[in-house]
Amino acid sequence: MKLEPPDTHHLSATEGWLGLGCPEEARVECALIRPAFQSHPKVLRARYEIHSAVKEWELCCQLARELIARQPRHVSGWIQRSYSLHELKRTQEAYHLLLEAVSRFPRCSTIPYNLACYSSQLGDQPAALRWLSQALELGDHKDIKAMALTDPDLAPCRNAIEEL
Repeated sequence: MKLEPPDTHHLSATEGWLGLGCPEEARVECALIRPAFQSHPKVLRARYEIHSAVKEWELCCQLARELIARQPRHVSGWIQRSYSLHELKRTQEAYHLLLEAVSRFPRCSTIPYNLACYSSQLGDQPAALRWLSQALELGDHKDIKAMALTDPDLAPCRNAIEEL
């Protein structure tokens, strides 16, 4: 199912409002996309971003699940589902569901990075450091390390992260 005008225009406007940090305006614009296209992957991603911006994590989780069902070979839904669960304080579930994605997306540094965050929050600092080391190997070492040093989820590992 291909998006066509006027839906493409509404989607562009939705993304523009999101880029400007105006999720309520984005929500209004996104609602103008015809019902038949509300489940299009591009629209689902935009809807996720809208709900994420206003911290509606249960809706985000539902949208991420739908993204995984529609595009299981795209990493974003997998990451977003677990992130939403973590924000809902369901970190153990987020961790286990994201583990499935490790073998599906072996070159994605975000997956082991998020697993490091979840491990840290679950009190398993050795696992957190193993996951973080994997993320550092897969991605930009300098940028990931800088992010890890300021990430509140990784605070329990801060001293060890400095040594990586």
